[in-house]
Formats: sequence, C-alpha cells, structure tokens
Amino acid sequence: MTYDRLVCANCAAPVSEGRCPVCRANRERMQQQEGPFGGLSPAALIGVLVVLIAAMALLAHQTA
Repeated sequence: MTYDRLVCANCAAPVSEGRCPVCRANRERMQQQEGPFGGLSPAALIGVLVVLIAAMALLAHQTA
C-alpha cells in the first residue's frame, strides 16, 4: 500500500500532504520501507512467488 491513499487519524488529511507531525512521521516511515519490492502490489508479489515455486518444482523434477 502506498501512503498517498492513507488518511491520517490525527488531522483527517491525506498522509501524502504531511499536514501534521503524525502525517510527516508516517510518510517518512513508509518511504523508508519502500525497498526493491515496495512498489509492487500484493497480487504481483504472490504472482512472483508462484512463478518461483513453479521454477523450483521444475528444477527438482528435472534433477530427480
């Protein structure tokens, strides 16, 4: 999830605007969590996981 869709419980403004200290702190925290897979949706991550599992199964089947 990206912070541009979140609404702050403290000031009821979008977190991406950073109107209050709580918004700014959460925005910073979420920006730090964006790693190499931070921009992918959960469905895309599940798809990547399924492909990796299928590749491992195929490799295991070929070596056996």
